[in-house]
Amino acid sequence: MPKIKLVIICLCCFSCISTPKVLFDDPVDTKNKSISYQEKKIFSFEESGVFFSNNFEGARLNNVYQKNDSTYVLSILPENEPINLSPFYAFKVWSKTLRNIDIVFDYPDGYKHRYTPKILSNEKWKKSDSSNFKSTDSLSILKLSINIDSKLVSGQELHNSQEVYNWVKSLTANKESFMDFRKIGSSSLKKPFMVIDIHKGDPRDKPVIVLITRQHPPEVTGYFAFQSFISEIVRESNLSSDFLNKYRILAFPLMNPDGVDLGHWRHSSGGVDLNRDWSVYNQKEIKTTVNFISKVLKKNNSSLVLGLDFHSTYYDVFYTNIERENTLMPEFLTNWFEGLEKNIPNYEVNEQPSRSTQPTSKGWFLNAHNAVGVTYEIGDDTPRDRIKEIGKISASTMMKLLTD
Repeated sequence: MPKIKLVIICLCCFSCISTPKVLFDDPVDTKNKSISYQEKKIFSFEESGVFFSNNFEGARLNNVYQKNDSTYVLSILPENEPINLSPFYAFKVWSKTLRNIDIVFDYPDGYKHRYTPKILSNEKWKKSDSSNFKSTDSLSILKLSINIDSKLVSGQELHNSQEVYNWVKSLTANKESFMDFRKIGSSSLKKPFMVIDIHKGDPRDKPVIVLITRQHPPEVTGYFAFQSFISEIVRESNLSSDFLNKYRILAFPLMNPDGVDLGHWRHSSGGVDLNRDWSVYNQKEIKTTVNFISKVLKKNNSSLVLGLDFHSTYYDVFYTNIERENTLMPEFLTNWFEGLEKNIPNYEVNEQPSRSTQPTSKGWFLNAHNAVGVTYEIGDDTPRDRIKEIGKISASTMMKLLTD
């Protein structure tokens, strides 16, 4: 188990709630670092009648040049470096007349393509297939038919801050008696920072479960699982009612609103991986989250027992802490994973336990609260209907375990 040191600090804006700083074996410098902003514009090629744009929230496109009559090379740059090798892009493209073009993705040396293009046309996202997209370590080309109606091309389906918050508002409609969606602060760029607070009856002494997602902007498959997970908890079944009478959910649907709307590959507007700041809380988004959780726990004499952090990677996997014996629910993961394999058709849990030596959320859940901490990862290309099924059943299985 990582060696940790708890340092009690005074957070006056939260009525002097004492929040522990958790120092990990492998500290990470999470002080603000400079980022490069895109120049928002329309890239016009009047002679051929082709246009590209990054002038919308979530876009990532740094430059375009025309190589020949039908080929356009798009420069995609990270917000800063060093950064994970996961280039993200999002742009709009259209032309004056119907035509076919080739789009070449150009990344800095050392980076290669990760996300298969998704195309939004007529309000529907469609994944490119091998007939129109080819990718190797050295070259990635998308063949696209375009016309006067713009198409949005993106590494993953775009869900900017406004879309996320609109979804939560629709989810909470007519459920105000036990769901509260409210602003608890602002991001570094003054965007609303929100929480979904879910419980029934008196919140005092209720164990708390924390759900978070979108620390890394492009990781929408984890967000899709989060959506399904939350939706199952609040659908007002007998099971969910029993569960919410015993437990309280604090859910953070958008941990990195700035990075999402800026079209970042991974980092916050402070140029930092938020999932390395769960130690000294240099980034405003993490500090706001930690302070709010601490305030809720103290005010209601509650314990944080479980934290799930929804992410995306190349495949489905649960990253867990090796340490379980001293947590508040030492048998939970074993029983939960057995339930998932039993209840999800043709499903095998891929668990990768480890020590949390760097300041990630799963290590913070464990070391600050003796809670079970899980990084809940969904594959980039996991079928979207399958994600909904996994999210729904993982929520219902959790509720059954914790209400029996």
